[in-house]
Amino acid sequence: MRTIDLNCDVGEGCPTDAEMLGYATSANIACGFHAGDVDTIARTVYAALNLGVAVGAHPGYRDRGRFGRVEMPLPSEDLQTLITDQLETFTEIACRIGAKPTHVKPHGALYNLSARDASTAEAIANAVFKFDPELILYGLAGSASITAAVDRGLRVAAEAFADRTYSNDGSLTPRSRPGALITRADVAARQAIAIAMDGVVESIDGSTLPILADTICLHGDSPDAVGFAAAVRHGLEAHGIVARSLL
Repeated sequence: MRTIDLNCDVGEGCPTDAEMLGYATSANIACGFHAGDVDTIARTVYAALNLGVAVGAHPGYRDRGRFGRVEMPLPSEDLQTLITDQLETFTEIACRIGAKPTHVKPHGALYNLSARDASTAEAIANAVFKFDPELILYGLAGSASITAAVDRGLRVAAEAFADRTYSNDGSLTPRSRPGALITRADVAARQAIAIAMDGVVESIDGSTLPILADTICLHGDSPDAVGFAAAVRHGLEAHGIVARSLL
């Protein structure tokens, strides 16, 4: 039986969180730096817990004004503190509600930088391992973030995207480039099915790329996010692929 985790970024102020959680198997919850606060963390953890969705921390840069989407290179020690502070807040709230955090997925510019910069990836992996070596670290499939986490001894979730296109080198097409975003739900579903069933993805230039993914991201901030999530999950299930968390 083929399985795949479907993760979504929530607790960031999007009104569709509750609906998105209905299609996801893992939730990455903003920890208050790029978005959210202690109340949104608690509400989102509670909602995920009631739906049987695994909960994890979604730490980002302390940059609410730009939603954590601008790179802010930091010394390794400062970056580890940034991650640890958010993990502490998230874990305390989740455990108080009765949920055990399962994973960590960096947000936005921090995620993208860790995918290509080994020192950033190593700092994040070190922070997560020191905080709780049982946590799963999510990162872009085939990237520096996965390599650093494996080298540190962490369990990893190699991530792919249903609603983003890929460059020929396997990286995500920059958002500044035309065609970076997939705008049709049926196309997103087909891409997710190809990733989960065949381990391939078509690049923006038409090349077929190998990709080994444990989890597929469902973005919640697109205009038809819920429609995309429904199309992806239903498409996977129609092909006999079971959506399941990585617990």
